[in-house]
Amino acid sequence: MQPKPDSPVPFPPGRAKGGFRHALIVDDHPLFCDALAMTLKSVAGIAAIDTADRLETALARLDLVPLPDVVVLDLDLPDVTGFDGLVRLRSAVPDLPVVVVSSMADHRAIGAALAAGAAAFVPKHSRREVFRAAFDAVAAGRRYLPEGYVPDPGGPGNRREAALARLALLTRQQSRILQLICEGRLNKQIAFDLSIAETTVKAHVTAIMRKLGVQSRTQAVLIVQEASFAALMPDQA
Repeated sequence: MQPKPDSPVPFPPGRAKGGFRHALIVDDHPLFCDALAMTLKSVAGIAAIDTADRLETALARLDLVPLPDVVVLDLDLPDVTGFDGLVRLRSAVPDLPVVVVSSMADHRAIGAALAAGAAAFVPKHSRREVFRAAFDAVAAGRRYLPEGYVPDPGGPGNRREAALARLALLTRQQSRILQLICEGRLNKQIAFDLSIAETTVKAHVTAIMRKLGVQSRTQAVLIVQEASFAALMPDQA
């Protein structure tokens, strides 16, 4: 039995008309990148494929034109923690669908990725037919969920998914500023690091707190911590 596509994804479907032609794969395992590229060319008809082994490389590529039609993202990258990579990608290119392909495929991880704005979630061990179904669904403007996934609105992942959904509202610059806040930087230091006016930083901080629904920088940091991988990992013996 094949998994079925779910509800519409939160991005304009016009970009996907006629299928995807150009993809960016973000994964730090070269052999998997090569295998995935061959799979996407075969099952999704994607002719042009770029790769990046870390988030910063991917973001730099997304500053260039032409943009890819779809980003394929591994959640576990060397330069990000938790779902930060997905949130920052969505902030940088909100109209671009992001397909998460990850070995971390329990229901909590899937729900958190979808809350952060992923258009699809495909476990790394999936068969080619699953990749075909996922990319067909996303190209048609629909969200794709793996077989057997059932959202649990009353489960313990509720707070995490809510936190990720709020983080996904931030712009790229706001995400950068929030990252620096988490590192303990003051407004003056953030202004220097980003080469912007301190008043601009203050305006962004106000907007960040409004979008996150918090009253202080400490509460904003707690939202980021709530969205981390740590809460998804099994307890260590």
